[in-house]
Order: sequence, then C-alpha cells, then structure tokens
Amino acid sequence: MAAEAVASGGSAALAAEAVAAGWVLELSCCCLCRHFAEGRAAEFGRWRAVAQAVISGFSKLATHQKKMVYLCQLLIRIANGKELECNFEKDPRISPLESALSFWTLLEREESKLDKLHEDIRRLIQIQAVAVHMEKGYFKEAAEVLERVFTYSESDKPLRGKLATIIKSKDPYIPLLQSFNYDLLISKVKSYIERFRKENEKNFLLQAAMEQVESKGLEAVVLQNITVNVNKEEENNLETTQRFTEEQPSTTNQLPEDATKSIRRRRSKRKCRASNVLQSLNSLQNVEELDTQTCGRRRRLWTLEEDKKLKSGVREFGVGNWAKILVHGDFNNRTSVMLKDRWRTLSKIKSSKLLRKNEAMHKRT
Repeated sequence: MAAEAVASGGSAALAAEAVAAGWVLELSCCCLCRHFAEGRAAEFGRWRAVAQAVISGFSKLATHQKKMVYLCQLLIRIANGKELECNFEKDPRISPLESALSFWTLLEREESKLDKLHEDIRRLIQIQAVAVHMEKGYFKEAAEVLERVFTYSESDKPLRGKLATIIKSKDPYIPLLQSFNYDLLISKVKSYIERFRKENEKNFLLQAAMEQVESKGLEAVVLQNITVNVNKEEENNLETTQRFTEEQPSTTNQLPEDATKSIRRRRSKRKCRASNVLQSLNSLQNVEELDTQTCGRRRRLWTLEEDKKLKSGVREFGVGNWAKILVHGDFNNRTSVMLKDRWRTLSKIKSSKLLRKNEAMHKRT
C-alpha cells in the first residue's frame, strides 16, 4: 500500500509539472509575441531562452500547444533571419529563414482556414531567404536556397523564374527585392501576431501575476520608492547649498535667492517626472520597460569571465553559432549580435599580438 501511495504521489507530481510547463509555455509565447511586436530585442532574447528551455523539455505536445511552439520557433528564426552564421538545423547550409519557412508550414497546418496574410508571409519568407544571401554577396548560396525553398509547381514558377534572373544579375537592389523587403516581412508577421494574441487573450500566469501586482500594490510601492529618492536628493542638495552659504561671508543665515529659486525649479521638475512615472506604471509591462530603459543607458564592459565563456562556447559550438552559445552561457542580458561583435574584437586583438610577435622574431633573425 505504501509503495502504491508513493507511486500515485509521483504520478500526480509529474502530471502537475506537465500542467505547470504548459502554463510557462503559454507565458513564454505571449511574451515573445509582445516583445517581437514592440521591437524589444533584450527582452525577446531573455524570453527566447526560456521558451527554448521549456520546449526542449516536452516529450509530447498537446494539440493546443503545437501552434504556440511553432510560433515561438518561427519568431526566433525571423528575429535572426539576417544572421546567416546562426544555425538552427543540423545541416549548416540551412539558413534561419529556411528553417523559419519549415515552421511556417507547420503553423499553416494548424490553421482552420488560410487567407491572404498566410500567403503573403510565405512568399516574403521565400523571397527574403534568397535576398539576405544576395545582400551579403553570396550569390552562389542564393541560387542554392532558391532550389530548396521553391518547388517546381505552376504556382511557384513565375516568382522562381524572376528570382533566378535577379541572382544572375547579381544586383540585390532590384525593385522586386526592395518591394518585398525584410521590413515588410516583419510587418506582416506582426499582423499575424496581433491576430494570434486576440485569439489567445487569456493567459493564466499573466492574470495571476496581475492580480498579485494589484493586491500587493506594486505600482504604489514603485512610486513611493521614486518619491523617496527624489526627497533624499532634494535634502542632499539643500545640505550642500547650506554648507556652501555657511562657508561664504554673509550677514544672514538665509539661503541666497538664486540658490533657493534653483532648488524650487529642480523640485518642480522632479515632481513632474514622478507624476509622469505614475502615469506610465499602469501595468507590469511598463514597470519592465522602465527598468530596461534605466539599464540601457549604461554600456557594460565585457568582463574576463564573459570572455572565457565566449571562448568556451566557440570551442564547443563553433564560430557563428552565437544563438546556441548565448543560450548555453550566462552572459547577463547580452545578445547574439553582441557575442559576434565581441568575438570579432577578440580575434583582432589576437591577430595583432601574433603580428607583433612575428615582427619581433623577424627582427631577431
């Protein structure tokens, strides 16, 4: 009986974990959609890591979860669509947009009805999968992509022929490519996201979090902290001004008129800023935005520990697999682009050291 009870308890715990994982998947998909639509790269990168970790933990997907997983994978690949060094498939030749196209096909299968928006997104992914290679001067690779993403069906034949001609001309600034550019693809995907979010408005974890925020009065706490900081700053300014006047030869203990007016002006401005912050803190999303904007003003230098993790990631996954390196390393809100730029800098430093070493050896000989 005891063994049966333990087994029953274990099964219940696994079932509870599966339900919780489903909630996290829904939250991850919701946050990815929101940050993609609003262009927040740092937040998108953070939730991307969460989504990928949760998705990899599923041994089997429920029917209602498939669409969320496919959409997450689609957005991740389109966000990195121009970074040809990113690999999402085992075949390194497969570009991010080609991988995105496969997930778009899976998404279309989950739709009850396909319309013009679906067709537009498919065509734009196909066109841009070719165009991003041409923009970087990879015309041979562009021709290979054309063969992979277009079938020989009658519907594909006209566009396939036009793109083949464009590749032969080796001109990425042809009007066709400019008319169906990457910005248009992003815009169409955002339209699809908006539709998806309307169909999936309810999110258990977000609703629970919002109830917690409202019950705990998070907005009031944040405003209170801002007000306290403002008052402390005013007190510090007042003390500084008082010390200044005490040091000056004067027949009165009153603050100089100019200094008093200056303090009043600063106090008025701070009250105005506090009022503006109160208006903006009407949701948890805006609290996150405020924190991101504050952190974004400070450019963080790369630490020795981060450099070591980057080098270790390159050794494990290879140069160009920045997305994988980012997911498996702890880089504290870095992006794959930042990793790529830092690796370029480290490579230049190493090349420069080798050059100086060779020159020194040459002089000795």
